[in-house]
Amino acid sequence: MMGRRAFAAVLLVLAVSGCGGDGEDDIAAAPDRGSVGIAMPTTKSERWIADGDNLARQFTLLGYRPDVQYADDDVKAQVSQLEAMVARGDKALVIAAIDGTALKGVLGRAAAAKIPVIAYDRLIRDSADLSYYATFDNFKVGVLQGTAILDGLKGKGPFNVELFAGSADDNNATFFFNGAMSVLRPQIDSGRLVVRSGETGFAKVATLRWDGAVAKQRMARLLAADYRSARVDAVLSPYDGLSRGILEALGAAGYGGAKKLPVITGQDAELDSVKLIAAGKQTETVYKDTRELAKVTVQMTNSLLTGGRPEVNDTEQYNNGVKVIPTFLLQPVNVDKSNYRRVLVDSGYYTAAEITA
Repeated sequence: MMGRRAFAAVLLVLAVSGCGGDGEDDIAAAPDRGSVGIAMPTTKSERWIADGDNLARQFTLLGYRPDVQYADDDVKAQVSQLEAMVARGDKALVIAAIDGTALKGVLGRAAAAKIPVIAYDRLIRDSADLSYYATFDNFKVGVLQGTAILDGLKGKGPFNVELFAGSADDNNATFFFNGAMSVLRPQIDSGRLVVRSGETGFAKVATLRWDGAVAKQRMARLLAADYRSARVDAVLSPYDGLSRGILEALGAAGYGGAKKLPVITGQDAELDSVKLIAAGKQTETVYKDTRELAKVTVQMTNSLLTGGRPEVNDTEQYNNGVKVIPTFLLQPVNVDKSNYRRVLVDSGYYTAAEITA
């Protein structure tokens, strides 16, 4: 069953095609190529809703019937949804996994039914039954975030910084963290950056399910324990939803008022965080144009289903514990107050009115 917003997106495409376009969007003329299962992790993040919409639209344009499901961060629910997709005979599965280590069994059933599987933005681990992977350069995401922190801290220091990472069951989280630490670790080792909490290992700073409320609680704890007589100058946050939770904790502790807000990073260019960037509260976000990711993923899937060979540009970096997965990497873009209009508004990702609303 298709999600509400994804269904609305397809209806919009159908309406446009019925108005006499240039033929590119002529859904009525497209062959019925069967259904494709699209498993998204959650509706709690606007980016995943947008991903589902974009994938549904692109598959529909090629004559496929998108079967979009959201599991709202429930691993068992996602497994059940995928099992139903396999049982229904979906031609392919596109999966943004909640837990990248929990899908071996259902992927085995998909392989037995000769259903190819594409991992979408999150690598699926511990399975030989994964065909391809489409994502962004996740290590570079972290590098951009770490660089934004260094660019935002002027002077010799020392500066106080705290570190947050994503969910430990998401393979991307380690890439983001390692990329950021490749930039920050030398500065920590030299003493220019100081982590007053002492929490610097991934396991210590990971945030289960990318939950902003969990990040808010941890930031509040750190402020109470380690910053009664000091101020935090920067916070590494790998995702906008965490950044907003962190900002709430900082606000409750007087930051943004009597105390200057620290440098705060983010990712996904979610609208609420872009508004915070425009207002000078969140420092930056890493923009990943998921419209392009959807196009690449749909092209991969269509190639597999029509006898072609999907295009990839990385055959070395992404080993899922069983084999190296052929991957197409897209490039992320740093966004801050100086360029958000050019990157996000001029490209049509958001309107100026949406950001100022």
